[in-house]
Amino acid sequence: MQVSTFSRSPAQIHGLTISIILGRIALTLALAFGLVLAAAGLAYAGFRGAYRERIYPGVSAWSEDLSGMSLAQAAEALSRAFTYPQAEAFTFRDGEKSWTATPAQLGLSFDLPATVAGAYSIGRSQSLIGDINAQLDAWYYGRTVSPIVMYNPGRAQVYLENLALEVDRPLVEASLGVNGSEVSVQIGQIGRELDVTATLPQLTSPITALAEAEVPLAIREFSPEILDPTAQAEAARRILAEPLTITDPAATEAGPGPWVFDQQTLADLLVIQRVADASGARYEVGLDAARLETYLAELAPQLERQARNARFIFNDDTRQLDLMAPAVIGRSLDIPATVQAINMLTTQGQHSIPLVFHDIQPAVGDSATGAELGITALVSDQYTNFAGSSAARIQNIQAASKNFLGLLVPPGETFSMAANLDDVSLDNGYAEALIIFGGRTIKGVGGGVCQVSTTLFRTAIFGGFQIDERYAHAYRVGYYEHGFGPGLDATVYAPLVDFKFTNDSPHWLLIESYVYKNELEFKFYSTSDGRTVEVSRPEIMNVVPHPEAKYEENPELKTGEIKQVDWAADGADTTVYRTVTRGGEVIHQDTIRTHYLPWQAVYQYGPGTQLPTPTPPAAP
Repeated sequence: MQVSTFSRSPAQIHGLTISIILGRIALTLALAFGLVLAAAGLAYAGFRGAYRERIYPGVSAWSEDLSGMSLAQAAEALSRAFTYPQAEAFTFRDGEKSWTATPAQLGLSFDLPATVAGAYSIGRSQSLIGDINAQLDAWYYGRTVSPIVMYNPGRAQVYLENLALEVDRPLVEASLGVNGSEVSVQIGQIGRELDVTATLPQLTSPITALAEAEVPLAIREFSPEILDPTAQAEAARRILAEPLTITDPAATEAGPGPWVFDQQTLADLLVIQRVADASGARYEVGLDAARLETYLAELAPQLERQARNARFIFNDDTRQLDLMAPAVIGRSLDIPATVQAINMLTTQGQHSIPLVFHDIQPAVGDSATGAELGITALVSDQYTNFAGSSAARIQNIQAASKNFLGLLVPPGETFSMAANLDDVSLDNGYAEALIIFGGRTIKGVGGGVCQVSTTLFRTAIFGGFQIDERYAHAYRVGYYEHGFGPGLDATVYAPLVDFKFTNDSPHWLLIESYVYKNELEFKFYSTSDGRTVEVSRPEIMNVVPHPEAKYEENPELKTGEIKQVDWAADGADTTVYRTVTRGGEVIHQDTIRTHYLPWQAVYQYGPGTQLPTPTPPAAP
């Protein structure tokens, strides 16, 4: 056998030795690392075994450390620690009022099992390395699990709808009325309504952040058209506080008024109206304007006063106007202004209220002059004679004629004697005298007034003025034929029978009337416009003799007493012609025709009287 030998150098021997040593060290280290890994594995296995049913260290929820807790223990701990759902975390405010609510009442619920499961799941996954990292991270840094909650807005809406039952308030319109004489008033109320839809979104952010919050309630308000009628109610109470007295500020003790409305009448007249305009709705109170106007319209005629021109006498010496009677300012009741004053002042508490009048200024005041009016000279002058008249008849002539002394007639105006004649009555100074009435001459108040109308008619005729209305007597009367004859008489029996003429000149006309011993005179003053007047003598035709005298028994007369009560007069037709010219032009041409009836004398006698054959005397 052959043996191979080789020899090694010292260097080779040294290298071999180092390799052997390093191999042994590596083997030793490998065995040691294996032992460490085995020990670590055994330790980790022990750790996992120890936390098999428990939560790993470092895991917490809602600041509660859940380390090492079982699922049941963690659930119990968290249920104690997480009190947010039951805490009064929300405050709802409406002005000074407030309500508190828990998140649970508003629909927040805590999912405890899911939260515990989330804590337990940390460090438990399908990756060993990932679990080890998660476990180490939790142990070293700590891991917090957020509570798992659920929010149901439907429950919050129900809560707010229930809260609305306390917050909501119905709108109430104010009312105002009268019960009897008592004023009833109801203050209105502003309607309020919780706006659930607008309030609900304010809960989302704080409830999901598990935070507390003060939530102002969203409120819708509805104002009534009329909220507070207290002022109008007080005005109504002032109106009804006491009777209303309406006065005439110019009344004398004998004058009309005052007029008093008691409180019940005022209550019946009170009107409460609901009105609306650009400024809004409101109540207005006052007395019924239409009924007040009707009432005042009935008063107006007795309160009216005609304006009267100043009266003058023409001074023949100075040829100026002398004031005889001052002008009178007329008035008429201003019904709308009076109603307005009553309603304004009664609401202010006044209960004595004067009537309101329109002043009517006369056309001619006290300071008027003849030059201003065109009254510069006498333009017509006529007399009639009443010799033989009774004292009563003369009294009536004086009473009637004084109405026309100083009277002014404007240019172009139609003058009515009846309109300017006062009431023919005993109270106005008239006496009973003979008048023609119902086909007889009888005794009546005002006999002799026709002497005035006849004289006035003749003054207008001879003055050349336009005659508009004239009525003759039924039979010829001797008083009116002195100096002229029949056909120029005129009778007036107001208001049915009138005499009218028109001042158809460009100037004012002044009338003056005077009674002398047996004569009545009328004068017209103005400025002549150049007219001239021609009046014919009367033509008398168709004369009819008067009937035989008539005798009537009067039981009031004594036996043997005979009294004449009517006078005989022949009937006739008369015609008088008048022509008025100016500058050669005819401005009036009148034919004045009169038909006089034949008139019978009438005698009355006492029972048993022997009747003579009467001879009718001349007419009075």
